[in-house]
Amino acid sequence: MADNDGTSLLRYMIDDPEAFAQNLARAVEQAGKAAAAYLKPRETGETPMNMSADIANVTKTLAQVGEYWLADPQRTIAAQNRLMHGWVDLWSSTLKRMSGEPVTPVAAPDPRDKRFQDPEWSDNAFFDFLKQFYLITSRWAEDLVDETSSLDEHTKAKADFYVKQITAALAPSNFLMTNPELLRETLSSNGENLARGLKMLAEDVVAGGGDLKIRQSDASRFEVGRNLAMTPGKVVWQNDVCQVIQYEPTTKEVRKRPLLIVPPWINKFYILDLNPEKSFIRWAVGEGNTVFVISWVNPDARQAQKGFEHYMKEGILEAIDVVAKATGEREVDTIGYCVGGTLLAVTLAWCAATGDDRIKSATFFTTQVDFKYAGDLKIFADEEQISQLEERMSAKGYLEGRSMATAFNMLRSNDLIWPYFINNYLKGKEPFPFDLLYWNSDSTRMPAANHSYYLRNCYLDNNLSQGRMELAGVKLDLSEVKIPVYNLAAREDHIAPAKSVFEGCRYFGGDVRYVLAGSGHIAGVVNPAGKPKYQFWTNGAPKGKLEDWIAGATETPGSWWPHWQAWLTSLAPDTVPARISGGGNLKPIEDAPGSFVRIKA
Repeated sequence: MADNDGTSLLRYMIDDPEAFAQNLARAVEQAGKAAAAYLKPRETGETPMNMSADIANVTKTLAQVGEYWLADPQRTIAAQNRLMHGWVDLWSSTLKRMSGEPVTPVAAPDPRDKRFQDPEWSDNAFFDFLKQFYLITSRWAEDLVDETSSLDEHTKAKADFYVKQITAALAPSNFLMTNPELLRETLSSNGENLARGLKMLAEDVVAGGGDLKIRQSDASRFEVGRNLAMTPGKVVWQNDVCQVIQYEPTTKEVRKRPLLIVPPWINKFYILDLNPEKSFIRWAVGEGNTVFVISWVNPDARQAQKGFEHYMKEGILEAIDVVAKATGEREVDTIGYCVGGTLLAVTLAWCAATGDDRIKSATFFTTQVDFKYAGDLKIFADEEQISQLEERMSAKGYLEGRSMATAFNMLRSNDLIWPYFINNYLKGKEPFPFDLLYWNSDSTRMPAANHSYYLRNCYLDNNLSQGRMELAGVKLDLSEVKIPVYNLAAREDHIAPAKSVFEGCRYFGGDVRYVLAGSGHIAGVVNPAGKPKYQFWTNGAPKGKLEDWIAGATETPGSWWPHWQAWLTSLAPDTVPARISGGGNLKPIEDAPGSFVRIKA
């Protein structure tokens, strides 16, 4: 493992062999505790051994890729030759380098790839060889999937996802003996990093109920209601599905028409109220809005049969009743975020069909109503996988929160899994305190009936946009929704892609204003007016192709929040004196953010 100048990683010698041996023994002990924590719930039956279905799905999907390449001997030989040529070129380049000749890398990592940023990945010939060998092989495997023409679009997307998960897991940066940074850390600390790291590993397996719940932030530094979700308000009503929070005004006058926010139930509402600087809720209150927010319950077996109809009627529609009691106003403006926005769109179509005209405007944050071009989550939505998921949910009546959290993290495993695996368990370092990542790990459960209905009617069959969805005996038609719509997409969103949101605009029957924010699913929305990081684009009606719309769009630096507020105010500019929580008609139950959001999964 010599560098070009003759130095070696052996310069990092063990300073204290006795300390190294003790730390190694501690590490082995903690590894045993982690294994015991993993096995315990499986031995007792609390957690079923259900990996076989997942493994079978992966195997069957990748087998279809293999069948394509093995079906034609010429194709097989061509694929083998391409890989061998890459390896031979790398070996030849390495020999030249070792003889002192200047060489150009055969394979270079993407500049955005943070795994190989340590100088030794390039300066040390051995680690440079490992890095390039991995890049050549992993890219070859990904190309095989991309060039398999016999696969349908969904199967190809699944195969691409599985191959990327495998190659991400096998990166040399993930292993102690093939990562120069980890070797230096281990030798210089006499293995203390491994003892600390495996202790955290055991703790995180226990915290995950037998599954690894990777800590992405220092959880001890955050508490909902103390330094998260701090905007003052009161819970003014609750039922088995949600609490409704009314926030205290900070202006003498407020808009006459109140605002109801419908967040997703896949995660917790305080993404819109992380801290005073980032809080959309606090900002909206400060702009003179009377703000109400639905805080969904973290469901258990009692909510197993609560489906979309219950979340619509006992959630949104009852919340509108609550708003009327608290303010005396029959009409409301609404916001829906992600799947909360999908439910809001369903509610709008149901209200249009039943003659309920209380909702006067709708704002959607990164929301899909047409799932033809749905994001990365669509790879989990086929009949086989949904049936397997429904079988799992039937045992408890809900999907464990960690299942959804893991799925989201796997979509960006090189950002949300492996860096933390290395930092936490191999370097033995606590992650930095980061409110967004704390929220990301504060997962919620999914009620069986609701989650099944959502996956089947939206991701699998795309019933809403096609006019086939039925709810509470009513057939839904988005074209009957005539109210003004502000439809916000995010340019780099992989959950609700900008194209999917754009295409969904055409199904509404009224005026739709499409706005494109910079960044992704979260940062594109949480872009504070006081400290904006990104920009947004506006143009005319969302017609034609998204690419053409973007080409003619006007880019505005900063937050889209003031642009939205101006739109909202233009719809109903009348003001009234600021209102107290509950309006004298509802007795506040508790202070915001309420108890539902504090329930852990």
